[in-house]
Amino acid sequence: MTGGTTVRSRTATVSTGHGLEYAFFIPPKNMSASSNIGRCRSASVQTRRLAGDPLSQDSAVPTPPAEDDPAGRLIDYPRRGGPTVLRILLGAQLRRLREERGISTEQAGYEIRGSHSKISRMELGRVGFKERDVADLLTLYGVTDPAERAPLLRLAKEANNPGWWHQYGDILPSWFEVYLGLEEAASLLRTYELQFVPGLMQTEDYARAVVRLGYSDASEEEVERRVQIRTMRQERFTSPGAPTLWAVLDEAVVRRPLGGRQVMRAQIEHLIEMSELAHVTLQIVPFGAGGHAAAGGPFTILRFAEPGLSDVVYLEQLTSALYLDKPTDVDTYMRAMNNLCITAARPDDTAKFLNGVLKDL
Repeated sequence: MTGGTTVRSRTATVSTGHGLEYAFFIPPKNMSASSNIGRCRSASVQTRRLAGDPLSQDSAVPTPPAEDDPAGRLIDYPRRGGPTVLRILLGAQLRRLREERGISTEQAGYEIRGSHSKISRMELGRVGFKERDVADLLTLYGVTDPAERAPLLRLAKEANNPGWWHQYGDILPSWFEVYLGLEEAASLLRTYELQFVPGLMQTEDYARAVVRLGYSDASEEEVERRVQIRTMRQERFTSPGAPTLWAVLDEAVVRRPLGGRQVMRAQIEHLIEMSELAHVTLQIVPFGAGGHAAAGGPFTILRFAEPGLSDVVYLEQLTSALYLDKPTDVDTYMRAMNNLCITAARPDDTAKFLNGVLKDL
């Protein structure tokens, strides 16, 4: 216990269909991504018998002591994620201040010459911030000390700065720009795919084939720019302090020869190389596994180091995307992901499985 606060982890109980039950660790928000992967990466700890397993009991995980200056912590937060994450952080801080004062969204909206829905959008980080609006809200919320106001006003200004993807705004839909900001800031990404290799793991030639499939009328210049977006996203995963990536792929992903035989061989070889990286875990759900919990489609769960940011589930559609952050929704998808990890072949067997795919190509 640290700082007088204790958060308890949970386990999901999963039936294997063979008369056995296993406990799969669902980490609390304040547990680091590396600790999570460390518990589930190898075959010996990926699944555990419920009886006698320490992970099947409530395990106390300490949280760091609360800071006295939340505004200062926001300013110190790393600027990865561009405006997306900064808006979410600032919005959460404004909501906290409003609720502490017992002020309704209608009252707050009136103060900045707007509506209650505008306040809701600001608090969710879905719109940009005018410094004047933030200043007026801080006054309404009783934050009058210049030393307390300055960090939040500075954050409002920074939250309006464009991210690196702004230069691609002519080909990127706004709903995907939000995802790019979240991905840039995440410390852990867990993703499930059943048709394509995840963008963060694609070779350039494979990415071109995917782009041409989805944008058949795109010019060569546009295709190359879309591939550039993927490669720029991947750069963070080869840099110091790279986030943890845990991907589960349906076998169909590696069996479908997208782009032709040579392109697919290079892609499989690239996946084998990535599976050997310390911060990457890759699993394959073989055809022989039958049905599984994520039959509905692909999804990604993003986790952030900043305690003020809740986990987000990303669901991409043809012309839009859903971002789920309600605890009940996140828990549902977390259980589905954990079930997938148990159904899939062990991470230690991934390279062997993919080498077998290479022999068949």
